[in-house]
Amino acid sequence: MTYAVKKSDDEWRQELDPQQYAVLREAATERAWTGELLDESRAGLYTCAACGAELFKSGTKFDSHCGWPSFYESIRPEAVELIEDRSHGMLRTEVRCANCGSHLGHVFPDGFGTPTGDRYCMNSIALEFTPES
Repeated sequence: MTYAVKKSDDEWRQELDPQQYAVLREAATERAWTGELLDESRAGLYTCAACGAELFKSGTKFDSHCGWPSFYESIRPEAVELIEDRSHGMLRTEVRCANCGSHLGHVFPDGFGTPTGDRYCMNSIALEFTPES
């Protein structure tokens, strides 16, 4: 896929701290229950920590008890890119920012009780939150 935001690895390394770089550009995962946005409950907007693209609305966030912020849908279907991920001996669906290609987390079909049945399990460090004013 061609992304609107294109930067070299060196440019990303200059802009992101080492933990952000590992998650956003190398598809690492932050430890469960450690993310700053896990318990965020205010109304607002979640954006990509790498490029600022709008990704999720607070109204779609729910407590999935998995240790990472979870949402049942993205702000728009075209806001995220879904990619088959067969790493670590399992089949998952990786979620990337469609604007810059940064890794955000994974989506699973186990969002029981949500309108979509999906659980977008996102890394806090991959997101920025802006509360409604």
